[in-house]
Amino acid sequence: MKKIAWITDTAAQVDEAFIQKHHVFVLPLGVVFGDRCYRESLDLTKDEFYDKLRAAKGSPKTSQPTIGEMTSLYEKLQTEGYDFAIAVHLSSGLSGTFESAQSAAKMTDFPVYPIDSKIGSFPMVKMIEMGNELFAEGKEPEEVVEALSAMTSNSKLSFIPGGLGQLHKSGRVSGTQAFLSNLLNIKVLIIFENGKAVMTEKVRSMKRAKKHVTSLLRADMEKGSVPEVAVIHCHNAHDAEIWKNELLKEFPTLHVRVVSLSVCVAVHAGEGTTGLSWVTY
Repeated sequence: MKKIAWITDTAAQVDEAFIQKHHVFVLPLGVVFGDRCYRESLDLTKDEFYDKLRAAKGSPKTSQPTIGEMTSLYEKLQTEGYDFAIAVHLSSGLSGTFESAQSAAKMTDFPVYPIDSKIGSFPMVKMIEMGNELFAEGKEPEEVVEALSAMTSNSKLSFIPGGLGQLHKSGRVSGTQAFLSNLLNIKVLIIFENGKAVMTEKVRSMKRAKKHVTSLLRADMEKGSVPEVAVIHCHNAHDAEIWKNELLKEFPTLHVRVVSLSVCVAVHAGEGTTGLSWVTY
């Protein structure tokens, strides 16, 4: 049986147990404060990141893994006896990581199959899980890549920023919009469409915003099978657990997990963000 490596980036937020079980190699995204780039999960903890984010006058920048880091990893995998790798990366609509992976794959003799997840977070993890199941069934790499690429159209991620302050700092909304949002307790809803994060709704109060996101989940559950949902958050595990319990009351058989988002999401969405993510089968 061929030895398969999985590659992803820190947008997926995979835990150590998952990494060991599935032979996953994680390339860190970066956050730039001033003149220093910090590699996510390596150079600073989440708590250290949020301390810096609160203290920052402007908005930090984000960066992607370099082609050099990618080719070094590919060569390492080859020396470790892996036959090929499949790389599931953050949406190309948000980062150049997928394109860099394509370029890096052409620069080495090691077979790498990059996939544009067209999303981030929880669905990237589900793609790796599904890929392992398909390989166990005897599928070829090209068949697996085709199947996982098709999953992108059924992957959903919707979130509610904790406020518009960080979106204003990062240039996503105007100062007037941020001010009025705080004054009137207006919440915005951001969803992924065609690989990009798009603001789609503005509602009064967090309760109504959560109700709207839950209605999107309910609609997909009526159309197909949604066995698992992730409550996603930016340094807001308390509210995420509350939402999880609310979902379990309405959907007792649903498997619900709480998942922290990449700090690169918090650079734009801000601390306190919560949302839901799922894949429809």
